Amino acid sequence: MIGGAQGNIMVPIAMYGWIPLVVFLFRKFEARQAVVIAFVSGWMFLPVATFNLPGLPDYTKTTATCVGILVGAWLFDKQRFSTFTFNKFDIPMLLWCTAPFFSSIFNGLGAYDGLSAAMYQSITWGLPYYIARIYFTDTSSLRILAIAIFTGSIIYIPFCWFELIMSPQLHRMTYGYHQHDFLQTLRDGGGYRPMVYMDHGLMTSMWMVLGVFLGTWLLYIRELPKKIFIVPTIWLLGLLIMTAVMMQSMGALNLLMIGLFAMLLATRFKTKIPVLILLCLPALYAYTRSTGIWDGRNLTDYIAEKFSEKRAQSLQFRFDNEKILIDKAKQGTFFGWGGYGRSRVFTEKGKDISVTDGLWIITYGTTGIYGLVMLTIAVQLPVLLFALRIRPERWKNASMAPPAVMAVFLSIYMIDNLLNAMINPIYMLFCGGITSLLIHQPAYATDTETERTLSAGNSHAPEPLPAIRFVTAGPGMATRFIN
Repeated sequence: MIGGAQGNIMVPIAMYGWIPLVVFLFRKFEARQAVVIAFVSGWMFLPVATFNLPGLPDYTKTTATCVGILVGAWLFDKQRFSTFTFNKFDIPMLLWCTAPFFSSIFNGLGAYDGLSAAMYQSITWGLPYYIARIYFTDTSSLRILAIAIFTGSIIYIPFCWFELIMSPQLHRMTYGYHQHDFLQTLRDGGGYRPMVYMDHGLMTSMWMVLGVFLGTWLLYIRELPKKIFIVPTIWLLGLLIMTAVMMQSMGALNLLMIGLFAMLLATRFKTKIPVLILLCLPALYAYTRSTGIWDGRNLTDYIAEKFSEKRAQSLQFRFDNEKILIDKAKQGTFFGWGGYGRSRVFTEKGKDISVTDGLWIITYGTTGIYGLVMLTIAVQLPVLLFALRIRPERWKNASMAPPAVMAVFLSIYMIDNLLNAMINPIYMLFCGGITSLLIHQPAYATDTETERTLSAGNSHAPEPLPAIRFVTAGPGMATRFIN
């Protein structure tokens, strides 16, 4: 079974050919560069497909990328594994990855089902986190990741414009099927929401917004590379911003403005409070919604009056579905209902009447309060540690700017998960990378001179951002990384 569709021959070629291609990258490039290329280009161009393999976890683009990286590291960079030491800050991610096991056990689904579910969760969340823990351990490596993501978003510009004009067809043209319901790509006021090669248009919008976030902050601190693809980067950033706006994903754009505003306030007034507020919002939302303190009606009325009645109706529809899903989740165990749609709501005749949008309500229903708490801590703990240990005024330093953007982006990503469920393994690289940075270089929290020395290779000034150029051979093909 391939993502619910048959697809064409390009699907198995791309999916099964990705592992040896990633291994080849380790032979061709420095290990960290190979990891960056594999994740960025794989997530951007591999098909949205799922192969159900007997006795093994589902084979997805995340599986292919992570397995390829681990095999490549074992063959060409084996000593890297010995650098990992389990730390107390890794416990939340471990508990989150194993949460489905307890859900299966306490719902009578058996240990095999629990192990299978935990394995899938570990591949989706845990492996990217672990890979980041061993490969993105300092500011230099996180800077490489940041520039690669920014460049990847630049590469996506023509693909997005093609689908803005011609409708989302690239995945179908390349792999033989639409990766998501085509009706959801239609905009209310006309036009289309590009998906390119990602799961959903909202995921693609967040990817482009992430590129804008990184590029804008690097421009603000005057550390944006001068040229990419022999084109002035400032022009490319302007085109990227215009593309993100034309995609008309108001949620993603609003989160972008919130993230940038939080960073500006934090650095300008040398306070952690804006980021701490962002971290509190998901928990506050989940608490007020699950207890019934807030029903969301005042927000939808405001949106209907000030912006769009259709958007308000769509949001209220989500709130109404959340309500019945919350009621169902409360009837389950502390570890939720487990899998197989048990957390959904059905009529007496067995008709499914629930729609699950937000990752938080999906997590609450399937893994209960336990899973929801573990997910929140696993993603937000690196952000909290970064905010507490790295003084905000240093987020404008050349070395600290990329991890600072990643940390703040994780905080707005968790806000996005209140209404959407767009799981992207690259975001887990942020979690693992920030955690490793703080574990391996605790002096960053107090010693500015040490930071300069470590990030600049024993020089006394921060190393300039690496000039990176990507050359793509087409969808599903490798992307060349040139330093």
